[in-house]
Amino acid sequence: MSGHHPGLAEPPHSAGGGWGPAVSATLHCLTGCAIGEVLGMVIGTAAGFHNAATVALSIVLAFVFGYALTMRGVLRAGVGLRRALRVALAADTVSIAVMELVDNLIMVVIPGAMAAGITSLLFWGSLAFSLGIAFVVAVPVNKWMIGRGIGHAVVHEYHHH
Repeated sequence: MSGHHPGLAEPPHSAGGGWGPAVSATLHCLTGCAIGEVLGMVIGTAAGFHNAATVALSIVLAFVFGYALTMRGVLRAGVGLRRALRVALAADTVSIAVMELVDNLIMVVIPGAMAAGITSLLFWGSLAFSLGIAFVVAVPVNKWMIGRGIGHAVVHEYHHH
């Protein structure tokens, strides 16, 4: 095993180690985050909410959709609703939190992005950029978690047929 760092005690055959599962878990999370984020921004902006309220709404919706997408997959495996919710909470909380933190931080930091409004290119460009950065940040987080049998590793138990 070339490039093996003794400091990183990663079992060689950990549950779906490697970047593939981490990227797919993150993409999955990104989908939920993006849906919630866009809906929150659109609703908040259209309703004339203050930035803070718009961001709060976006974050809530991002979690709702993020969990919903994971639960959909887990429920398909024939798991009960409460267990599916527990799995989704375990799998996605850190991932969504990291994404939302990065995403909203960037949206707030980019000058005029929040004020630009949903009809402006600056707004959508900033949102796409911030979600992209959030994705890049979240992938290693998910990889680390999956490598330790936490996060999305718990979801993969339900994807084996």
